[in-house]
Amino acid sequence: MVLKLHGTANQCSPSGLVAMVLNEKKVPFEFVPVNMRGGEYKTPEYRTRNPFYQAPYIDDDGFILYESRAICRYISTKYREQGTPLLPPAEDIEAIALFEQAVSVEAATFTSVIGAIDEMFYKTLRGLTPDQAIYNEHIATLSTRLDVYDEILVKQRYLTGDEITLADLFHLPGGWSLRRVGSDIMTTQKPNVARWFNDISSRKSWPGRISKPGDIGKEQASRL
Repeated sequence: MVLKLHGTANQCSPSGLVAMVLNEKKVPFEFVPVNMRGGEYKTPEYRTRNPFYQAPYIDDDGFILYESRAICRYISTKYREQGTPLLPPAEDIEAIALFEQAVSVEAATFTSVIGAIDEMFYKTLRGLTPDQAIYNEHIATLSTRLDVYDEILVKQRYLTGDEITLADLFHLPGGWSLRRVGSDIMTTQKPNVARWFNDISSRKSWPGRISKPGDIGKEQASRL
């Protein structure tokens, strides 16, 4: 039974991240769009799949899993021997530690990107007026943190070394969404960050690189 990815058709969303990892790991899947604006996620049936009323989630032959990062780890572990290696070798404890360090940094340090996107994009969707000063504050905080990224990336191609991992890919939904709110901080302002982010976001597996919204499932079919 083919794996089903239930998510939003927004290609630079966490659903797009999961689709990217499935593509990298050469795992066929069926994309099932979730109508978030129509309130599909609020139904009792949907809550049995994700009790937090969010997307995405996967159905892997009856095994239900939500939260995009958990899904990406599951896929990368289950299909470790095929496609792009996105996890460090299971027997290399130091490589695993460096990977977990990078993943923790993304979760704890890169989070200021969420505030910037929420201020300028999601407030507008909710009919509210964005506050430019608050947005600028979030971007300034992110800029300071990306200075450290730039120092790390001058020494190596990716966050954990010279091989791409999930730690790099986890930055894509937030980093790419900054373009929507008019920021080029990820792609031009810091040379090593720009080189790294342009590298990971130009991979053919990343749905967000497509300029026009479309069906993630159809797009992945041409790349497997």
